[in-house]
Amino acid sequence: MKQIANRIESIDILRGVVMVIMAVDHVRDYFHYGSFFIDPTALETTTPAVFFTRFITHYCAPVFVFLAGTSAFLYGSKKSKKQLFKFLLSRGVWLIVLEIVVNNLIWTFDLSYSLQIFGVIWAIGFSMVCLAFLIYLPKKVLFGLGILLVAGHNLLDGLVMEGQSVLSILWYAFHQQESVLVNPNHLILLYYPLLPWIGIMALGYLFGTFYQKGFDPNTRKKWLLRLGFGLLVFFFVVRGINGYGDLVPWSYQDTTAKTIISFFNVTKYPPSLLFFCITLGPALLFLVAIERVKNKLTDFFLVFGRVPLFYYFLHVLVIHSLAMGAMVLSGDDWQEMVLTGERFQNASLINYGYSLAVVYLVWVGVVLLLYPISKRYMRYKANNRDKWWLSYL
Repeated sequence: MKQIANRIESIDILRGVVMVIMAVDHVRDYFHYGSFFIDPTALETTTPAVFFTRFITHYCAPVFVFLAGTSAFLYGSKKSKKQLFKFLLSRGVWLIVLEIVVNNLIWTFDLSYSLQIFGVIWAIGFSMVCLAFLIYLPKKVLFGLGILLVAGHNLLDGLVMEGQSVLSILWYAFHQQESVLVNPNHLILLYYPLLPWIGIMALGYLFGTFYQKGFDPNTRKKWLLRLGFGLLVFFFVVRGINGYGDLVPWSYQDTTAKTIISFFNVTKYPPSLLFFCITLGPALLFLVAIERVKNKLTDFFLVFGRVPLFYYFLHVLVIHSLAMGAMVLSGDDWQEMVLTGERFQNASLINYGYSLAVVYLVWVGVVLLLYPISKRYMRYKANNRDKWWLSYL
């Protein structure tokens, strides 16, 4: 395992893998037929190929948020608690601002901001703000709180709010995915309910203990294997019992394929306990497998893992721009790809889209296009460590 200036290659490689996989889902969002209005996990309309395309991207958000907590621990290992607090608070607020101002713009291309999306960047930013205060708790208390938020939040699934009162909107923000119609032309989408994500970042922060300087690699390997396999066993046992851990129970279907899909169709919004188990379990096993591997493929993924925020914003901008270009080439109105609240309500893009094969071809093209750009930025960051603002980009 190589460690350079508090950066650990195995962690960056895992982060890079999920960043590359993430682009599949975002290309699907902009290119697949009916993607703006059809749920790729809905049993009534999905296919095994479409479901798998969506399912593999489930690994992205939990791994990224979890490792954001781990990175915070490693950053703070050579800083005082006060310095770490300041960094987490300022970076968290900065991410929230980026979500509202930049991320919404590149996702929608709507200068009026009539469609406001609170997605993964918002969840990471808010969780960082919370972690800034939580780092002062004793580790055992923080661990207990993290477990409570991750494993216990499904007890709140039965509490469903309606309407647009302040209390309802707060509940949507913290536990119940919902949209809020401010006026006929302004729609707010609260995609990432916060409670479980705060817990995941807190647990990721504690996970950084396994990678602190001087920690025995063999002990780390044993713990990661136990945790990784333990989470997978827990998933299959609890999911099989079908009594707790996910908002939607699985059920037998008229075909084996649909039954398998139903079993693995765990809830992401908000992320259920079982969602975290099936995603973080394999991620921990991957860390074990990749720790001592060094080749051209790991170097490829390492690039994206070293500059995740830069790559995230750039890939969304490129994918959305390509979708707009595809509208022009097909003779359609490019303005349809300016995603407004009104456009979603009118379902004007209901018949737009391409095959899954096109989605994968565009995905490969986008990743290859952004690799040299991301690599150049990675080198720039590495050669300019004295520039404090680079830690925010």
